[in-house]
Amino acid sequence: MSDAIKNITRVAVSAASFVKNAMLVSELRELGVEVILNPLGHVMTRDELIHFWRDTNPDAAIVGTELVDAAVLDAAPNLRVIAKYGVGLDNIDEAELSCRDITLAWTGGVNKRAVSELVLAFALGHFRNAAASIDLMRHGQWVKDGGRQLSNLRVGIVGFGHVGSDLALLLKAFGSDVVCHDILDKAHEAAKVGARQVSYDDLLTSADMITFHVPATALTLGMFGARELARVKQSALIVNTSRGSVLDFDATTQALLRGRIGGLAVDVYPSEPFKLSPELAACSRLYATPHIGGNTREAVLAMGRSAIAGIRTFPCTKKVRR
Repeated sequence: MSDAIKNITRVAVSAASFVKNAMLVSELRELGVEVILNPLGHVMTRDELIHFWRDTNPDAAIVGTELVDAAVLDAAPNLRVIAKYGVGLDNIDEAELSCRDITLAWTGGVNKRAVSELVLAFALGHFRNAAASIDLMRHGQWVKDGGRQLSNLRVGIVGFGHVGSDLALLLKAFGSDVVCHDILDKAHEAAKVGARQVSYDDLLTSADMITFHVPATALTLGMFGARELARVKQSALIVNTSRGSVLDFDATTQALLRGRIGGLAVDVYPSEPFKLSPELAACSRLYATPHIGGNTREAVLAMGRSAIAGIRTFPCTKKVRR
């Protein structure tokens, strides 16, 4: 065992996607620590994680989207470091970790390109009419409608962090007019990738596509709902690949079905797994994917190796600062 991890002997891995990747599991075991894997094959519930940690008594853990609060932490009294597999931290009580002197190893933006590319796929599928054309051809219909080019569209990016700024860079390559909104002053960062920072209202009223890239916080809870829907273009495509809580799902899907918006692309939901209603499943302007934004092969390895590095470098791992 290396000196860097001499104080870590047992790592409990609850992140289901990590556990399913043999390469990541092998690389973790190369650290010379005991590795105990989630045996359930799915994202653990709060109670399941409590039982898992209570039974394994780890001093290090790799978690995904599982809820980590005070009660969960009570089940692992020897825990010293939590490495996050993924980028969102809304499932982890950081204040509770700080009180217990537990280190949180986290790398922001590690899957940003994967998410950005999914947003582009949604945009091209909708605006170039690719998704509808493929479906028509499958049903024996030859209907030529090439849609619109991204180079002639204004795209509004809400949240200009790791993913938002990366997406802006890709969209500028298409020649899109990119505007963004953030609670922080990101005018300089936006200008560097050819975008402009505007008010939320200006973005809502002027964009042909509105895409959300914000964390789940009290400020972003339901930040797009009935009031915002009344402001957007009737032809607008709404995209959410961030967190399900950001978008009022019922209000937005009803607006879609009524023809109030041009399209809706979602990769995250109010609860997951999520089952579409028959009415939504039949809507050709709904593009729904099962939370695959950060789930490319490359992103999975990058997120997993980031988590492994957090274990390997402990106790030198710095606590996250956002």
